[in-house]
Amino acid sequence: MKTVLITGCSSGYGLETACHFLANGWKVIATMRAPRTNLIPASDNLRILPLDVTQPESISRALEAAGPIDVLVNNAGIGLLGAFEATPMSTVREIFETNTFGVMAMCQAVIPQFRERGAGTIVNVTSSATLSPFPLVAAYTASKTAIEGFTASLEHELKAVGVRVKLVEPGYGPSTSFTANGQQRMQGLITKPYEPLAHEVFAGFGQLAAVTATTDVAEGIWSAANDTSGRLHFPAGADAIALTRTA
Repeated sequence: MKTVLITGCSSGYGLETACHFLANGWKVIATMRAPRTNLIPASDNLRILPLDVTQPESISRALEAAGPIDVLVNNAGIGLLGAFEATPMSTVREIFETNTFGVMAMCQAVIPQFRERGAGTIVNVTSSATLSPFPLVAAYTASKTAIEGFTASLEHELKAVGVRVKLVEPGYGPSTSFTANGQQRMQGLITKPYEPLAHEVFAGFGQLAAVTATTDVAEGIWSAANDTSGRLHFPAGADAIALTRTA
């Protein structure tokens, strides 16, 4: 029985992915900053641990408690929508601390056990915004695009020691907590000069012919975690897959 550790399991893609791996017979270490035991049905194969990917001590404690794992899924992330001109650099740094440096820190913490074993898989979750950028998410897109380049390089590096590295790129998921979780952070970021553009963007979201369900991403992460080929990119959701055909 294999073990997966997933970050950001309190909602959305992480929660769905934890349930998906459990349903397929894996041991699951579901992590979140503020653990809630009522989110995932109880199972002998489930452990819920506290983990804040921006805190080195939290990472160390979680990995020590988890023990050996076979797959790391870096799903934890925070969203941001607003005009870049109005976005404080402190907020930009906050986005990068979780979406970029948090992912890197988790990889660096897990790589030694994978390298010593000569086996293991890292799955980094980014966004379809890296495939086709759109307005008002410049900082968020930059944080995810950095992980795209990081992962592509890391894949070459770790292949030499028997470790696989994969990218999952979810499309637009209206059923996730992307906007709700970032509501306070986004206050005042749509300033008057950008209001017409914001209306266009929001209207465009409502008119999308295809969107991404949490199950699409869970299945994409499952496929990436079990892939033994040299494939790197796993777009998840009909809209993300369509973007790969037009990019």
